[in-house]
Amino acid sequence: MVNTEIKNRICYVEMQNADHFNCLSDQMCNALMDAFSYGYANECVGIVLKAQTKRGVWSAGHDIHELPQDGSDPLEFHVPMERLLRKVQDTPIPAIACVSGTVWGGACDLCLSCDMIVSSKNATFAITPAKIGIPYNASGILHFINQLGMNKAREMFFLGTPITAEDALNVGLINRVAELDELDNVLEEHFLNPLRRNSILSVSAIKRQFRILSRASTVISAENFERINAYRARVYQSEDYLEGIRSFLEKRPPQYKGKASDLD
Repeated sequence: MVNTEIKNRICYVEMQNADHFNCLSDQMCNALMDAFSYGYANECVGIVLKAQTKRGVWSAGHDIHELPQDGSDPLEFHVPMERLLRKVQDTPIPAIACVSGTVWGGACDLCLSCDMIVSSKNATFAITPAKIGIPYNASGILHFINQLGMNKAREMFFLGTPITAEDALNVGLINRVAELDELDNVLEEHFLNPLRRNSILSVSAIKRQFRILSRASTVISAENFERINAYRARVYQSEDYLEGIRSFLEKRPPQYKGKASDLD
């Protein structure tokens, strides 16, 4: 599912399950975590995350077939996708997402978990839990707020519609946009070559500081933490959550019946 190759001190990690649109199944997430560990263990100065695409899809995000339907939390702390996001964020060398197509759901969070993103002009980004009826977790929402600001994060979560690469560039979601046939050259010239010339000891220390500082202002009270968990539980234990999964698998529009007052 994943091809890993080291060239000139850079670890290239490529998702190769294009027939299933590189869904972030448990198997894919575990393979990606192993690849990131491999790149760091072999003293690379950076990791590039790429994907083989089919029908223009870089990754379709969480594998809907694997979402639990027994009332348990689909984004619980120890599920492979959540562990993958933390792995990418905590790997002490920079990770760069090289995006050449559409990015959906959890794959959008995966890209934001990387330290930098370079994308083709035809790329789009969408965070889609509301379309499936999934209550996103607090750490994921905070991640988007920190990256995009409150208003753009609200837009992406509430609407679930894709934003273009140019829009993503303007709001700071990505670092650079290139023509598709120039993407690898831009990646090499503007990201990898400077990275190879710099002190990886310094870069690694700075990355660790970014990670710590980004979490420094996120302390919430125990009461509010419990309130967040209560809101989320009412969603993933609801009929709307099951309807979202079933409608996706049955390839039909969902018929949601829940009301906002159900959270009161």
